[in-house]
Amino acid sequence: MLRDKNLVPLSRQHQHALALCVRINRAGPSSPTELEAWQSEIQQHYEQEIQYHFDAEEAHLFPEADKFPELNELVEQLRDEHKRLRRDFAEATARSLDAQRVRDFAELLSTHIRKEERELFEGMQNKMAPEELGRIGHGLNEVLGQVPEACIVPTEFVLRQAKQD
Repeated sequence: MLRDKNLVPLSRQHQHALALCVRINRAGPSSPTELEAWQSEIQQHYEQEIQYHFDAEEAHLFPEADKFPELNELVEQLRDEHKRLRRDFAEATARSLDAQRVRDFAELLSTHIRKEERELFEGMQNKMAPEELGRIGHGLNEVLGQVPEACIVPTEFVLRQAKQD
């Protein structure tokens, strides 16, 4: 199903986070220097985009989805996953994730995003009128307008340098 224009900003951010997950899964940290670089990038993603993304979903998307009993369990799962992911982001910031935990983080984030896209967004688009989605879009834009206009620099260069050490 084509994504409703009011949900597109969240989907765009999902693409950014999925790109991080794919890169972690393909390269994976293998040295302490690489592990440090991945945790730094995870921290940057959270600080520059994901914290706002989670806030927008929790303030404007989840409450509207909760109005539909058939989406209640899904929304509760997604809220719980936000809590787990926030802990992972905090641990990455503290540089306390080991290599397996970084891979586990990428798997959880990827699964979470796909659940939102395939189940929550699809369900909401099927159940809500365009005006309702428009109100959600307005609220999302208020929160997402706080996102800094910054580009997260990929760590491939840093990882190449680390391999040379």
